[in-house]
Amino acid sequence: MAFITPDMTSAAVALTALAIVSLVALRGWRDWIQLKREELAAGQVAVTQDASVPHAGSRIEIADLKERLRKLEAIAAGVDL
Repeated sequence: MAFITPDMTSAAVALTALAIVSLVALRGWRDWIQLKREELAAGQVAVTQDASVPHAGSRIEIADLKERLRKLEAIAAGVDL
C-alpha cells in the first residue's frame, strides 16, 4: 500500500464528489425537461378544450379597453367626466 498517497486519496475523493454532483445535476435536468413536456402537453389540451372561454386576465383587459373607449368618446363629445 505504499502507492496510495494523500494526494491520490484527495484526488479520488474529489473525482467521486464530481461524479455525484454531475449525476444529481443530470437527474435534475431530466426531471426539469420532463416537467416542461408535461406542462406543454397540459397546455395544448387546455387550449383545445377551453378555446371559447376567455381567461380572467383577458376579461380584465377588455373591460379596461371598454372603459378607455367610453372616456375617449366622452372627450370627443365634449362631456366632462
